[in-house]
Amino acid sequence: MTAYPAPATADTSPREHRPAPLPPVLVPESATKARRRRISAIVTTFNEADTIEACLDSLKWCDEILVVDSHSTDSTREIAGRFDGVRVLCRTYYGAASQKNWAIDHCRYDWILILDTDERVTPELQSEIETLLSAPSPATAYSIRRRNHALGGEVRFSGLQHDRVTRLFRRGDARYPNRRVHADMLTRQTPEVLDSVLEHYMVDTLEEYVERTRRYASWGAAQLWRDGRRKIGLWQALVRPAWRFFRTYVLQLGILEGTRGLIMCAVPAYGTFLKYATVWGWANQQEDGRIPSLPDFDEDPATWAWPSGDVGSDAGRLQPTP
Repeated sequence: MTAYPAPATADTSPREHRPAPLPPVLVPESATKARRRRISAIVTTFNEADTIEACLDSLKWCDEILVVDSHSTDSTREIAGRFDGVRVLCRTYYGAASQKNWAIDHCRYDWILILDTDERVTPELQSEIETLLSAPSPATAYSIRRRNHALGGEVRFSGLQHDRVTRLFRRGDARYPNRRVHADMLTRQTPEVLDSVLEHYMVDTLEEYVERTRRYASWGAAQLWRDGRRKIGLWQALVRPAWRFFRTYVLQLGILEGTRGLIMCAVPAYGTFLKYATVWGWANQQEDGRIPSLPDFDEDPATWAWPSGDVGSDAGRLQPTP
């Protein structure tokens, strides 16, 4: 026979009075913001109607969003204007560095986060940024790793496995150098690397990828020409593109990503060839008395000036490309 425990006897002793638990106190978002430093977000645009909404959605926690538009012909500005806390300014495009430096000078708050329209702040990244903005003594600049997506999938290798960008900083402690394309941010102190990632949706189609590469190659060629680097030989036109492909496809394991990895490595290598071949062509034109047609550069010294003077050799550093 199974033995069951005897029934418990009634407890007749007086019970200690315990007050009912208090309901949880919900802290409004405005109170959370009040405990941290205010932050401005910068987004530069040109015909980004397909991507601007998702980008701005990921930045709604910021105290200000400044959209600097290069006179879009689609509905980019109208979409941006629907968001609370967004200011939309228009300016002629002289390159990403010029556009972003100009935007930095028009932000209301001293802490600044810069995004492109194909990037998204994850909830984890938002939480990490707001936490550090509440810290007593945060660093002056932060680098953020990117999780890259292209051509229908995530790109984990192909030279992008260590991709990170310096995008969060205190005004006056970071600025872009005078370059038309591929300008890496200068900082007064070595940026700290955040734990969370930035989602980066690079490109959806091969046609878009090739066209973007051609555009960047043209701007890169214009930068070389402007800098006086006009003598192009086989080393630049042949060896450099071949080395770039070998480095990203073999050494940086693009070969593990199948056809996507092949394309992600071959197209930039083609862009490297096109950049140097363009300069070579311009040099031949000049010998025939024809002046190459270059894009406009931002010649305003205020765009490139640091608030407290130029960065000395021991005060600033160029964030290296991974």
